[in-house]
This record gives sequence, C-alpha cells and structure tokens, in this order.
Amino acid sequence: MGDRRPNILFIPIDDLRCQLGCYGVRQVLSPNIDALAADGLVLERAYCQQAICAPSRASVLTGCRPDTTGIYNLQTPVRSVMPDVLTLPQHFRNCGYETISIGKVYHHRTDDLEGWSVEPISMQGDWKGRGYLTDEAIEAVAAFDRRAEQTGEHRRGLGPAYEAADVPDNAYHDGLITDRALVELDRLAGMDRPFFLAPGLLKPHLPFSAPRRYWDLYDPAAFELAPNPFAPENATPFSLVDWGELRGYFGMPKEGPMPDDLARTLIHGYCACVTYIDAQIGRLLARLDALGLRDNTILMLWGDHGWKLGEHASWCKHSNFEIDARAPLIVATAATRGKALRSEALVEFVDMYPTLADLAGLPLPEHLEGTSFAPLLDDPNRPWKAAAFNQYPRPGNVMGYAVRTDRFRYVEWLDRDSRRIKARELYDHANDPQENVNVVDRTDYAGDVARLHAILKGGWREALPE
Repeated sequence: MGDRRPNILFIPIDDLRCQLGCYGVRQVLSPNIDALAADGLVLERAYCQQAICAPSRASVLTGCRPDTTGIYNLQTPVRSVMPDVLTLPQHFRNCGYETISIGKVYHHRTDDLEGWSVEPISMQGDWKGRGYLTDEAIEAVAAFDRRAEQTGEHRRGLGPAYEAADVPDNAYHDGLITDRALVELDRLAGMDRPFFLAPGLLKPHLPFSAPRRYWDLYDPAAFELAPNPFAPENATPFSLVDWGELRGYFGMPKEGPMPDDLARTLIHGYCACVTYIDAQIGRLLARLDALGLRDNTILMLWGDHGWKLGEHASWCKHSNFEIDARAPLIVATAATRGKALRSEALVEFVDMYPTLADLAGLPLPEHLEGTSFAPLLDDPNRPWKAAAFNQYPRPGNVMGYAVRTDRFRYVEWLDRDSRRIKARELYDHANDPQENVNVVDRTDYAGDVARLHAILKGGWREALPE
C-alpha cells in the first residue's frame, strides 16, 4: 500500500440482512456489492452485538459490548455514558486521518463530534415528506402525525411502509448521501494525508422507499415468502416481539399475521431498496477507481444487524435469533483484489475496530473488547473464535444473552438483578439451520446445554482465538 497509511472507506448500511447475491440469495439484484465481494473477503458468519441500530453501532464504533457501553435502546447517545472512550473515528483522527461522516453512521448524528474532522454531514434535516416524495404518502404522514398528537403517540413521520416514486436516485436520501460522498472523495484525493470516509446509507430501513426503476427490475409474482412463517416450536415468552416497528406504518395490520400478498409487496420493497443501495455502492467504487484510490483504500461494508421478512411469523429485528444477529460484513484491500475470499469463522461486530486499526498499522487501544480478524484475510479457513455473543433486553428487567458456536445457538433469558435463568433456548444448526425448534429440554442435548451454559458464563474473553 506504499509509504502512506491506507485510506478507509467505511460503509454502514441500515437494516441490511444477508439479502445479497454474494450471500447466496437468488431473489435480489446486488451486482456492485457482489463485485466488491469478489475483490475481498466475505464473512459468512458475522454477528452484531444487539439487533437494533443504536446499540449495534455503538458497539462497532467504541469497540465495546452493550453491557460495557450501557446502551440497549435508541435514546442513549454514546458520549452521554462513555464520555472519554476513544472511538474508532477518533482514533484514526488522532493518528493523522481526515475523518468524515455523511448520513447515518452513529444512530445520533452529533454523538461523537470529537471523532470527526468536521461536523457530521446529515443530508436529512426536516426533509420533504419525512423521506416520502408522493403527495399521497406525504398526506398520510400528516394524517398520522395529527392522530399521534391527539393520542399521545410518540412516533412521528410515519406514512406508508413502502413507496416507488418515479424519480432520480438523488431525489431520495441515499442518492444525496452518495452525491456528497463523491464530492468528498474528490476533495480527499488531493490531500496529503489519508482519509477515513464513512457514508452511512439509510435503506433498506423502513419505509421501503426507492426510485421506481429499482422496483421495476423485479417480477412481483416471483418473490418467495419466508420458508418458516411460524414461531419456533417451544419458543419462550421472550423469544419474539410483535413487530410494532412495522405495524406503526400506514396500511399495515395492527394485529395478527401479515397477509401473503402484502408480505410479497414488502419483500419486493426491501429488495428494491437493496438494489437502490447497491447502485450507490457502485457509484462509490467507480469514483475510487477513477481517482486511482482503490489500491490504497481499505473498504469495509456492513449491515448494522439482520432483519426478518416473515421468518418466525415476524418482521423487523429486536430478537436474538440468527436471522437478526447475523449481518453482512465484507472487507476488501489491495491484497484481496480478485480473490473472492470467503470465511465461515465466527466474527463479531466489536472486531471491526481492531481489524481496521490493525490493517492501517495503528496501535490497538486497550479498552477494545473484540479482536482483529485481519489474519483471516491471509487464511480465511484458519481456526478462529470458539463463539460469538449477542444480547437483547426485554421488559420486566430481563436480558437475553445468546452464544453462537459452530453448531449451536444457545440463549439464556436472565433476571438482570438476581441473574436467575427465566427461560432458555437451544437451536441445533446441524439439523435446524432456520431455528424452528427449541430443543433445550431434550435429554439428548443435556450435555450440549451444560457446555454452552459454561461458554456463555465464561464470556467473550474465553472464546478468543489462540
């Protein structure tokens, strides 16, 4: 990479599950991300620390797990609970990088002003119809807000769950974010120091709004519904939630299951948004190449958590299931060009910070609770972590802790004060990769339960690679 430290292009994508061609999903078009994967390392089994935006992003950007950050919800900014933590962008800035945030990187845009060379660039504000463009959708938002004001509902700005306006890419937020990122790339290319550029893309987060041409790339009748549209057998009272995030949008059922025709439309919308985002990734990659920056730039693309599209009779995230905790993570460097590397090593999102520091030749701060997976770029199949960990809180002072090993996902729902186990789950991925049957009470799994309990109790430090 030459004498100069490598640049970093760090691309968070909101609510992006492994719904990509490079992850084997046939019903989605993602040619640009697939091309990036062909030039990099695809982490097949990468897990967020909590399947919701703010805690997940906090864990990535601080290098700490939720029980250390104390962030389990959308309301708590990082600096309000960790005022002195050396964040990922701050570390790079302190080491001489120009650090730029555009769009959604942290959940709270102004959360980490110390980390960025200039104030984070939103490209949002009180923008048009809260992200909608059609007159019908904007009126639906206004009607929702009027009702919410009368009823005391705290959510605002919700309209239809999807929209397909016949507009150019930059009529919606993510096209604007990419436009600005291209301007910044042009500026940064002329600087005498490396850059850390983070364009955070918003889709496929609800509402599933994307220019109509991306919807038109798909045959609506061809979409397959979730293969397991039912709750897992022996699910606990804490396993699932009633997908209230989606139900709040205009036209969604307020209770009960999702009708099949509406489910197909939502899957269509989600895939259209993924393809729209993929086009923005293509623009970024093309500009990197045009500027001659690719060979001295490390690219890291990731979705902040998974998302259910009808699996387990549910939608959205907010659980400890594999479908929520697992998310895309792709890393590309000059050394990986054209190699199309893949690894099934268990990787966690807290590992991103030390990995980027390692690849850039920066020292690793002592507070980090992950480990660099840079060695996987040289040997994707080498022995690695014994387990990955994630968690999710529930009302009633309950926390669900999950451990994922090569074969199993094991969950303990604990009273947060007494640490008493209130419920447990065990899913055997060798026989049940969709996690449809909780086998925790079967006698033939008793030894596995005891072993997994010990791993969970031992914690992440005991699972690190040797």
